Amino acid sequence: MNTEITGIIASFLITVLLAIPLGRYIAKVYAGEKTFTDFLSPLERFIYKFCHVDPKKGMGWKEFLKAMLTINLLWLIYAFVLLLFQGHLPLNPDKNPDMPADLTFNTAISFLVNCNLQDYSGETGVTYLTQLFVITFLQFVSAATGIACLVAVFNGLKEKTTKNLGNFWVIFTQTMTRILLPLALIMAILLVFNGTPASFDGKDTITTLQGDTVQVSRGPAAGMIAIKHLGTNGGGWFGANSAHPLENPNYFTNMLEITAQVLIPVALLFAMGIYIRRKKFAYVVFGIMTVGMLCLMLPTVISEIRGNPEITRMGVLQATGAMEGKEVRLGPAASGYWSIMTTIISTGSVNSMHDSSMPVSGLMQMLGMMINSFYGGCGVGFLNYLIYIIIAVFIAGLMIGRTPEFMGHKVEAREVKIAALVTLLSAFVIKGFTALAAYYFVHHANADWAVKPANWLNNPGYHGFSEMLYQFTSTNANNGSGFEGLSDNNPFWNITGGLAMILGRFLPIIGPVAIVGLLAGKKYIPESQGTLKVDSYTFGVMTFAVIIIITALSYFPPLVLGPIAEYLNMH
Repeated sequence: MNTEITGIIASFLITVLLAIPLGRYIAKVYAGEKTFTDFLSPLERFIYKFCHVDPKKGMGWKEFLKAMLTINLLWLIYAFVLLLFQGHLPLNPDKNPDMPADLTFNTAISFLVNCNLQDYSGETGVTYLTQLFVITFLQFVSAATGIACLVAVFNGLKEKTTKNLGNFWVIFTQTMTRILLPLALIMAILLVFNGTPASFDGKDTITTLQGDTVQVSRGPAAGMIAIKHLGTNGGGWFGANSAHPLENPNYFTNMLEITAQVLIPVALLFAMGIYIRRKKFAYVVFGIMTVGMLCLMLPTVISEIRGNPEITRMGVLQATGAMEGKEVRLGPAASGYWSIMTTIISTGSVNSMHDSSMPVSGLMQMLGMMINSFYGGCGVGFLNYLIYIIIAVFIAGLMIGRTPEFMGHKVEAREVKIAALVTLLSAFVIKGFTALAAYYFVHHANADWAVKPANWLNNPGYHGFSEMLYQFTSTNANNGSGFEGLSDNNPFWNITGGLAMILGRFLPIIGPVAIVGLLAGKKYIPESQGTLKVDSYTFGVMTFAVIIIITALSYFPPLVLGPIAEYLNMH
């Protein structure tokens, strides 16, 4: 167990040590300074010319969002068509069929919005063509979209007064060519050398020691697994995700994948400090996010190590902790660490089954997704955190009796209303859809669905409610992990999940970009003795308190009905 704890500490320290130089590099890329990847400039200029993009043209916040939303709509249509007819397309050695319309709706949206929830089983639900040209493609562009929107916010915060948040197409292209593709290539090579498949062969027949034959899926998986973690996407080439021995062959790949998930979100925080010339502000944000992560991670690891008290009461010694749903080669501590990091940063990949987690662990996982701003996904982590900052600035202004200010700009009614709307709508999506699911489960148990509501849940009572609550928490947070005791591949879950994913993705992006666009266009106010210093640790603690209060007020009732009640009942 001590070795597992050492592995957790080493994984986090390695992540931070790699994120610091990567953050410097990212800041140089977007500032237009010289980097070792400048040899890609001719390729980027060709892309701009071919796509009729003027790289020198700036965009206001409305134009920036218009470009982002338009191209995402195009990708959605593209993904929907290919998935709907995948069985009739090439690169399908295992003869997987077309995807049903409601599942296509869910899957296309899921990977477009960086959620990567899979209501299908990875290796049997899609073909090699759609794995590569839909799933993997969307994993790249969705991550680049989130980062591009964050850089737009950086541009607004960097200047005293501006209406130019940068050019979406230029930022998006540089994110792909200078950051995501090189890192994914390096990681994919490391995975291949550790046993992850990267061929186009179909299923292989394996004969076990007992003499049984097993069909094992293969395919060009390494590249997809690399970007699914680096882009905080999640999803899995195989249905078992990173609990599958070909997706995650050994302890080295386990450390590699958990480090990759956290690397870019943390690096973007350090890049922000350099890019907007406010390093202390970045350190404060990183510190508060790290404290928040520890508040969720430590109870989870402790709970998994201690194991299930019901088993202990039966007189069974749990020397290795709660191992049901875990892997012997990784253990409960490493799985607990992964489960928190993958939920707070919206990756959603799993190396153990979250449905088997202790109630405290399930509670912490859901809280991580409900807050959705402790590091967060590529780009969107700080965007979500910015909403809490605006609310904290507004409250602080009321407390000291002066107009709220953020980085030299007055925070007025419009900005506060947008922040409040994003916060309230997020809670409404999670609780509203969960209530609808619970209503159908109770009052329409035998409704004519592909899977009757009476058969949705494999677990009754508190844990069954947690499975439904977790599903919509995950879709709203663009996470994609799930309590897999829920039978979710049916029209109800596919359609409601798709709607929750769209709202959960674009509202938290549109809101912060609009807020910063409005603030950046206002007259700059020089700092004075009465200016609220947002780069102070006092303000950082206040922001943390705002996060706790808003989360508690928004989500305490449903959490009481699920994981908290399950914990109390167990003890």
